[in-house]
Amino acid sequence: MLKIRNLILVMGVLMSPLAASAAQVSIGIGLPHVSIGINLPAYPRLVAVPGYPVYYAPQLNANYFFYDGLYWVFHGDNWYASSWYNGPWWFVEPYAVPVYILRVPVRYYRQPPSSFRSWQSNNPPHWGDHWGRNWEQQRSGWDRWDRRAAPSPAPLPSYQRQYPRDQYPGQMERQHELNQERYRYQPRDPVVQKQYQERYERRDQDRPRDRDQQQDRDQGRDRDRDQQRR
Repeated sequence: MLKIRNLILVMGVLMSPLAASAAQVSIGIGLPHVSIGINLPAYPRLVAVPGYPVYYAPQLNANYFFYDGLYWVFHGDNWYASSWYNGPWWFVEPYAVPVYILRVPVRYYRQPPSSFRSWQSNNPPHWGDHWGRNWEQQRSGWDRWDRRAAPSPAPLPSYQRQYPRDQYPGQMERQHELNQERYRYQPRDPVVQKQYQERYERRDQDRPRDRDQQQDRDQGRDRDRDQQRR
Protein backbone atom coordinates (compact mmCIF):
# COMPACT_ATOMS: atom_id res chain seq x y z
CA MET A 1 0.00 0.00 0.00
CA LEU A 2 1.12 3.54 -0.65
CA LYS A 3 1.98 5.51 2.42
CA ILE A 4 -0.28 8.38 3.39
CA ARG A 5 2.30 10.85 2.21
CA ASN A 6 2.01 9.36 -1.27
CA LEU A 7 -1.69 10.23 -1.30
CA ILE A 8 -1.07 13.95 -0.83
CA LEU A 9 -1.38 16.10 -3.91
CA VAL A 10 1.92 17.77 -4.70
CA MET A 11 2.45 20.59 -7.15
CA GLY A 12 5.74 21.56 -8.74
CA VAL A 13 7.00 23.34 -11.80
CA LEU A 14 9.21 22.16 -14.65
CA MET A 15 10.97 24.97 -16.50
CA SER A 16 13.06 25.15 -19.63
CA PRO A 17 14.97 28.30 -20.61
CA LEU A 18 12.71 28.63 -23.67
CA ALA A 19 9.32 27.96 -22.08
CA ALA A 20 9.39 28.47 -18.35
CA SER A 21 5.66 28.95 -17.93
CA ALA A 22 4.62 26.20 -20.36
CA ALA A 23 6.25 23.26 -18.57
CA GLN A 24 4.43 22.17 -15.44
CA VAL A 25 4.35 19.05 -13.31
CA SER A 26 1.49 17.94 -11.10
CA ILE A 27 1.04 14.79 -9.07
CA GLY A 28 -2.35 13.24 -8.51
CA ILE A 29 -3.91 9.97 -7.54
CA GLY A 30 -4.69 7.47 -10.27
CA LEU A 31 -5.65 3.89 -9.54
CA PRO A 32 -4.11 1.39 -9.68
CA HIS A 33 -1.02 3.60 -9.55
CA VAL A 34 -0.03 7.19 -8.87
CA SER A 35 0.23 9.09 -12.14
CA ILE A 36 2.23 12.22 -12.89
CA GLY A 37 1.24 14.66 -15.62
CA ILE A 38 4.26 16.54 -16.94
CA ASN A 39 3.08 19.23 -19.31
CA LEU A 40 6.09 19.80 -21.52
CA PRO A 41 5.37 21.66 -24.77
CA ALA A 42 7.65 19.31 -26.72
CA TYR A 43 10.13 16.48 -26.41
CA PRO A 44 12.91 17.55 -24.01
CA ARG A 45 16.60 17.67 -24.83
CA LEU A 46 18.29 14.65 -23.24
CA VAL A 47 22.04 14.37 -22.67
CA ALA A 48 24.01 11.27 -21.67
CA VAL A 49 25.42 11.20 -18.14
CA PRO A 50 29.14 10.48 -18.74
CA GLY A 51 30.02 6.91 -17.77
CA TYR A 52 26.41 5.90 -17.02
CA PRO A 53 23.70 4.26 -19.19
CA VAL A 54 21.41 7.15 -18.24
CA TYR A 55 20.33 10.43 -19.85
CA TYR A 56 19.22 13.58 -18.05
CA ALA A 57 17.41 16.76 -19.11
CA PRO A 58 19.75 19.70 -18.41
CA GLN A 59 17.24 22.37 -19.49
CA LEU A 60 14.43 21.25 -17.20
CA ASN A 61 14.11 22.39 -13.63
CA ALA A 62 13.33 18.82 -12.59
CA ASN A 63 15.06 15.55 -11.74
CA TYR A 64 14.25 14.01 -15.11
CA PHE A 65 16.11 11.00 -16.53
CA PHE A 66 15.90 8.31 -19.20
CA TYR A 67 17.14 4.77 -18.62
CA ASP A 68 16.56 1.40 -20.32
CA GLY A 69 13.61 2.54 -22.41
CA LEU A 70 11.73 4.44 -19.70
CA TYR A 71 11.66 8.00 -18.38
CA TRP A 72 12.26 8.48 -14.65
CA VAL A 73 11.38 11.48 -12.45
CA PHE A 74 12.35 12.00 -8.83
CA HIS A 75 9.85 14.36 -7.24
CA GLY A 76 8.54 14.80 -3.73
CA ASP A 77 10.85 12.11 -2.30
CA ASN A 78 9.46 9.53 -4.74
CA TRP A 79 10.37 8.02 -8.09
CA TYR A 80 7.98 7.77 -11.04
CA ALA A 81 8.38 6.13 -14.44
CA SER A 82 6.77 6.28 -17.87
CA SER A 83 7.42 5.04 -21.40
CA TRP A 84 6.52 8.49 -22.84
CA TYR A 85 8.09 11.83 -22.07
CA ASN A 86 4.89 13.44 -20.72
CA GLY A 87 3.48 10.40 -18.92
CA PRO A 88 1.14 9.05 -17.66
CA TRP A 89 3.49 8.11 -14.86
CA TRP A 90 3.41 5.36 -12.27
CA PHE A 91 4.78 5.36 -8.77
CA VAL A 92 7.93 3.27 -8.24
CA GLU A 93 8.56 1.77 -4.82
CA PRO A 94 11.96 2.71 -3.34
CA TYR A 95 12.88 -0.98 -3.33
CA ALA A 96 12.19 -1.24 -7.09
CA VAL A 97 14.26 1.69 -8.40
CA PRO A 98 16.97 0.43 -10.82
CA VAL A 99 20.51 0.65 -9.48
CA TYR A 100 21.80 2.73 -12.39
CA ILE A 101 19.20 5.37 -11.64
CA LEU A 102 20.23 5.31 -7.99
CA ARG A 103 23.90 5.71 -8.96
CA VAL A 104 23.50 8.94 -10.94
CA PRO A 105 25.60 11.66 -9.24
CA VAL A 106 23.90 14.49 -7.38
CA ARG A 107 25.16 17.07 -9.89
CA TYR A 108 22.70 15.77 -12.52
CA TYR A 109 19.68 16.44 -10.33
CA ARG A 110 18.41 19.76 -11.65
CA GLN A 111 16.06 20.26 -8.69
CA PRO A 112 17.72 18.41 -5.79
CA PRO A 113 16.00 18.25 -2.40
CA SER A 114 17.66 20.39 0.26
CA SER A 115 19.11 17.26 1.91
CA PHE A 116 21.08 16.48 -1.27
CA ARG A 117 22.94 19.77 -1.29
CA SER A 118 25.30 18.84 1.52
CA TRP A 119 26.51 15.75 -0.35
CA GLN A 120 29.37 15.61 -2.83
CA SER A 121 28.09 16.46 -6.29
CA ASN A 122 30.13 13.75 -8.04
CA ASN A 123 28.68 10.97 -5.88
CA PRO A 124 25.17 9.50 -5.86
CA PRO A 125 22.63 10.60 -3.24
CA HIS A 126 22.83 8.92 0.16
CA TRP A 127 19.78 6.75 -0.41
CA GLY A 128 20.37 4.80 2.78
CA ASP A 129 20.09 8.02 4.77
CA HIS A 130 17.12 9.12 2.69
CA TRP A 131 15.03 5.94 2.91
CA GLY A 132 16.33 4.38 6.10
CA ARG A 133 18.07 1.27 7.39
CA ASN A 134 15.53 -1.26 6.08
CA TRP A 135 15.96 0.02 2.55
CA GLU A 136 19.73 0.01 2.89
CA GLN A 137 19.73 -3.60 4.07
CA GLN A 138 17.51 -4.78 1.24
CA ARG A 139 19.41 -2.83 -1.44
CA SER A 140 22.88 -3.57 -0.08
CA GLY A 141 25.61 -3.13 -2.69
CA TRP A 142 23.69 -0.74 -4.94
CA ASP A 143 26.59 1.74 -4.83
CA ARG A 144 29.35 -0.81 -5.59
CA TRP A 145 29.88 -1.62 -9.25
CA ASP A 146 32.50 -2.05 -11.93
CA ARG A 147 32.23 1.01 -14.15
CA ARG A 148 33.89 -0.89 -16.99
CA ALA A 149 30.97 -3.33 -17.00
CA ALA A 150 28.24 -0.70 -17.31
CA PRO A 151 25.79 -1.50 -20.13
CA SER A 152 25.42 0.74 -23.14
CA PRO A 153 22.59 3.27 -22.88
CA ALA A 154 19.33 2.34 -24.55
CA PRO A 155 18.50 4.28 -27.72
CA LEU A 156 16.30 7.29 -27.21
CA PRO A 157 12.73 7.01 -28.58
CA SER A 158 13.37 10.07 -30.70
CA TYR A 159 10.27 9.45 -32.80
CA GLN A 160 8.30 10.95 -29.90
CA ARG A 161 9.51 14.36 -31.07
CA GLN A 162 6.74 14.12 -33.65
CA TYR A 163 4.17 14.33 -30.84
CA PRO A 164 4.24 17.77 -29.19
CA ARG A 165 1.79 18.55 -26.44
CA ASP A 166 -1.16 19.35 -28.73
CA GLN A 167 -0.75 15.99 -30.54
CA TYR A 168 0.34 13.92 -27.56
CA PRO A 169 -1.24 10.44 -27.23
CA GLY A 170 -2.50 10.41 -23.64
CA GLN A 171 -3.80 6.84 -23.49
CA MET A 172 -1.29 4.20 -22.38
CA GLU A 173 -2.69 1.68 -24.87
CA ARG A 174 -2.05 4.02 -27.82
CA GLN A 175 1.40 4.91 -26.49
CA HIS A 176 2.27 1.22 -26.22
CA GLU A 177 1.12 0.59 -29.78
CA LEU A 178 3.28 3.43 -31.09
CA ASN A 179 6.29 2.22 -29.11
CA GLN A 180 5.89 -1.27 -30.54
CA GLU A 181 5.63 0.11 -34.06
CA ARG A 182 8.27 2.83 -33.92
CA TYR A 183 10.67 2.04 -31.07
CA ARG A 184 10.59 -1.72 -30.46
CA TYR A 185 13.19 -1.60 -27.69
CA GLN A 186 12.68 -4.04 -24.83
CA PRO A 187 14.17 -3.29 -21.38
CA ARG A 188 17.22 -5.36 -20.44
CA ASP A 189 17.51 -4.52 -16.77
CA PRO A 190 15.52 -7.21 -14.86
CA VAL A 191 14.08 -4.57 -12.50
CA VAL A 192 12.87 -2.47 -15.42
CA GLN A 193 11.62 -5.55 -17.27
CA LYS A 194 9.39 -6.43 -14.34
CA GLN A 195 7.81 -2.98 -14.23
CA TYR A 196 7.38 -2.92 -18.01
CA GLN A 197 5.65 -6.30 -17.95
CA GLU A 198 3.35 -5.23 -15.13
CA ARG A 199 2.28 -2.09 -16.98
CA TYR A 200 2.11 -3.28 -20.58
CA GLU A 201 2.47 -6.99 -21.24
CA ARG A 202 -0.22 -7.94 -18.74
CA ARG A 203 -2.50 -5.37 -20.34
CA ASP A 204 -1.89 -7.05 -23.70
CA GLN A 205 -2.69 -10.45 -22.21
CA ASP A 206 -5.90 -9.15 -20.65
CA ARG A 207 -7.06 -7.37 -23.79
CA PRO A 208 -8.24 -10.48 -25.74
CA ARG A 209 -10.19 -11.60 -22.68
CA ASP A 210 -11.76 -8.14 -22.44
CA ARG A 211 -12.73 -8.33 -26.12
CA ASP A 212 -14.28 -11.77 -25.62
CA GLN A 213 -16.28 -10.49 -22.67
CA GLN A 214 -17.47 -7.50 -24.71
CA GLN A 215 -18.48 -9.80 -27.57
CA ASP A 216 -20.43 -11.97 -25.11
CA ARG A 217 -22.24 -8.87 -23.83
CA ASP A 218 -22.99 -7.73 -27.37
CA GLN A 219 -24.30 -11.15 -28.33
CA GLY A 220 -26.46 -11.22 -25.20
CA ARG A 221 -28.00 -7.86 -26.12
CA ASP A 222 -28.68 -9.14 -29.65
CA ARG A 223 -30.45 -12.21 -28.28
CA ASP A 224 -32.56 -10.03 -25.99
CA ARG A 225 -33.60 -7.81 -28.90
CA ASP A 226 -34.48 -10.87 -31.01
CA GLN A 227 -36.66 -12.26 -28.24
CA GLN A 228 -38.44 -8.94 -27.80
CA ARG A 229 -39.21 -8.76 -31.51
CA ARG A 230 -40.79 -12.20 -31.39
